Amino acid sequence: MPLERVKQFLSQFPDLEIILFDSSTHTSELAAQALGVTPAQIAKTLCFLADGRPVLLTTCGDKKTDVKALGRELGARKVKFADAETVLNETGFPPGGVSPVGILPGVPLYLDRSLWDFDIVYAAAGTANSALPVSPDRLKEITGASVIDVCK
Repeated sequence: MPLERVKQFLSQFPDLEIILFDSSTHTSELAAQALGVTPAQIAKTLCFLADGRPVLLTTCGDKKTDVKALGRELGARKVKFADAETVLNETGFPPGGVSPVGILPGVPLYLDRSLWDFDIVYAAAGTANSALPVSPDRLKEITGASVIDVCK
């Protein structure tokens, strides 16, 4: 179902195509190996709880999120990683397959500025064995996400 939701969302953008793999690409390293790129080019989408509300952040696969900076950007006092059950319940995606496209309504998406280090990044497409090659500008355009700078 998550893959179908992403495909449905992408049906309005014929220039974007999902790549499916025979093996799992649920980590940045595995995805990079399958695609023949560096882990930095993998656009990982992380789910956080900001004062108890879910938010998504897509960043480069080699970056670490500065949770305090994220809290400042969001105006939240407490920010923490969501557990696997919360990720699935709030996003409709399994951990390792969280996509920045086709997300459930009401979950805000943020793109970290680090994505713009690359012409093309590879985001999960709803499963742990899928990738969506997309430029950061196009990702921002189709998602309406806000761009923030919270990763190092």
